[in-house]
Amino acid sequence: MRWLQAEATKRLPSSSSPNYIPVTLHEKQQEFYDYDGPDGLFGGAAGGGKTIGQLASSLKYVHVPNYSALLIRRAYTHLQQPGAFIPTSRAWLLGTDAKYNQSQHTWFFPSGARLTFGYLDNIRDLDRYQGGEYQYIGVDEATQIPEQLLRYLYSRLRKKEGMQVPLRMRLTANPGGVSHEYVKRRYITNGEKDGRVFIPSLLSDNPSLDRGEYLKQLAELDPLTRARLLNGDWDVMPEGGLFKRPWFSIVEPSAVPRGIRWVRYWDMAATEPKDGSDPDWTAGALLGLSEGVWYIRDIQRFRASPEGNERRVLQTAVADGNAVEIRMEQEGGASGKSIIAYYARRVLTGFRFSGAPPSGSKVERAGPLASAAEAGNVRLVEGSWIHEFLDEASAFPLGGHDDQIDACSGAFGIINQRLGAVRSLRIVDL
Repeated sequence: MRWLQAEATKRLPSSSSPNYIPVTLHEKQQEFYDYDGPDGLFGGAAGGGKTIGQLASSLKYVHVPNYSALLIRRAYTHLQQPGAFIPTSRAWLLGTDAKYNQSQHTWFFPSGARLTFGYLDNIRDLDRYQGGEYQYIGVDEATQIPEQLLRYLYSRLRKKEGMQVPLRMRLTANPGGVSHEYVKRRYITNGEKDGRVFIPSLLSDNPSLDRGEYLKQLAELDPLTRARLLNGDWDVMPEGGLFKRPWFSIVEPSAVPRGIRWVRYWDMAATEPKDGSDPDWTAGALLGLSEGVWYIRDIQRFRASPEGNERRVLQTAVADGNAVEIRMEQEGGASGKSIIAYYARRVLTGFRFSGAPPSGSKVERAGPLASAAEAGNVRLVEGSWIHEFLDEASAFPLGGHDDQIDACSGAFGIINQRLGAVRSLRIVDL
């Protein structure tokens, strides 16, 4: 196993009483239980035994004085469903020397250890964990919880000096949901190189489940949901129909011709992810054209306040250089004009910058880019942004976000306008 080779997987001895975990873990659950590294994802498909694996792992060090574990679902009602954390913990722990406090949703152990059940649905719920100190945080169905809330939980992992337990963040999840992209990027796309572990578990890995009956239920689902829940497929995305992944080829930076005139086009948003929602992104795409081939060299994508947007846009302009033309989508009305004027006067002074009022719907604006991609004339220059771009493109216009496509379509349109003007001049000359 990859994680066995990592220094972070050094195991500590466990002496928790066997009667706290009165089940035999299947192979993948045992692998998840044994892993003592700092950050891991378990599951990927429905029926893989995620809840059992998570509960067992949280109980691993309850013999250690003052050990504290927290198990999270998006809503409290999810904790109480049949087969969920609370009823399963009752089946395991009632009759042992552990005691349950209903009002605190917490199991207390003779060692002084505790296991608490919590929920995290919106920004207000974070107040429940202010000042909390946990050595184990387990989040079940993590893709259903917004990214910014998941990120906060990492700050609650800590321990007193000399405490002989590892700090462990553990997520279980199926593909799909509001944080699909974040979980996939953190644990699957970048997981291995960043020292994080993904332990996949499928229906076929769980011998305790009636597979035949469960397969009948999954057969009723649409193909996208079925692929995610049955196969644990993190790559399948809702097909928007306008773009296909195979249309885009990825090239090394050295393959980009010299002398290209580049355009950086910004599709702006100004909402920080503070309210538990999934706001739009600010996206800036850098495109160029050479001998009929379009190159997308870079996409900057972030969520920030208006002040944060200004800093990032300026930093990007400096990195791109003065030769790059900068355009920004200009919203209608006086407010749109004033924003462009502000950026020209205060943020991008000295750069080749102007606003670009959009025309037509998002789908209409993306049409020419889609046609060029289908013809094999769009190249993506290798970079960390590509996975998120392809996810969004393949789902457009049915996906949750379209900011990167809007930015690319905008730059494509600006360059096409420039070419159209050149062609008109040539016709007049003739």
